[in-house]
Amino acid sequence: MHPHSHDYDRHRHGQVPGAGRAFAIGIALNIAFVLVEWTCGVLANSLSLVADATHNFSDVLGLVLAWGAMMLARRPPSTRFTYGLRGTTILAAMANAVLLLFACGGIAWEAVGRFGHPVESSGAVMIWVAAAGVLVNSATAALFRRERHRDLNVRGAYLHMVTDLAAFVGTGAAAGLILLTGWDRFDPVASLLVAGLMLWASAGLLRESARILLLAAPESVSPEEVGSAIAAHPGVVDAHDLHVWTVTSGFPALSAHVLVEPAADCHRIRLELERLLHERFGLEHTTLQVDHAGADSGLQIRRPPP
Repeated sequence: MHPHSHDYDRHRHGQVPGAGRAFAIGIALNIAFVLVEWTCGVLANSLSLVADATHNFSDVLGLVLAWGAMMLARRPPSTRFTYGLRGTTILAAMANAVLLLFACGGIAWEAVGRFGHPVESSGAVMIWVAAAGVLVNSATAALFRRERHRDLNVRGAYLHMVTDLAAFVGTGAAAGLILLTGWDRFDPVASLLVAGLMLWASAGLLRESARILLLAAPESVSPEEVGSAIAAHPGVVDAHDLHVWTVTSGFPALSAHVLVEPAADCHRIRLELERLLHERFGLEHTTLQVDHAGADSGLQIRRPPP
């Protein structure tokens, strides 16, 4: 029998049902577009197009990692991995962020170099490729838009597509300015904007994935408020050893040691506390050790005075 199988089934809602199809379509669209954009960027001597093609390629790698992690996350828990492999989605998100950081540094380095040695770019080609990029990334972002708040992988994919969309708008604007003014340095300017957007996206993914890997409390839950709510519940004397963390996206968890009055019904209070934690704080996976007061002295959170 798999450990925690009931809780695993209960929390399968954390996985996004239609994400597999969205990843497959998004990967196919972006691979085709990366090939076109790289070719056009080289032919047009456009660093901004080559830069964004690199960005899109890192997105493809990130999408592949995220898709693979999502497939692994569907495996049931085992005796060794008692939560299953759902944490692989967080590792994929962090790897995706690292890929973006490397690509960002390379693009910024090349863009700075082109300020001193500008290369003539074809503004017309840049405009056509940018317009196609807006269409492709708008379609791909729409695939992830609805479920972006439920899973870090889906949110990362959505942010990448939106970042690409903004980058193509900037590339098109740079191309228009090149055609109007003939000043080719608008191309590296657009490249630096792309690098800045990549840095912003990767920093957000790194922060969120690192918080989960470090077992930080979810931003939507205040451990102080949770502790106070438990300690203030009728029949509870105090609560300590309180831990709130996130197993993976959409899967917050809590454990605590609760002491109740000597004559109180431990089982009834535990059920009431589980209901309280679910309805008030959205915590479904809870492990509460409930004992009668008197044998424990390590009190940390006491019931507030009336």
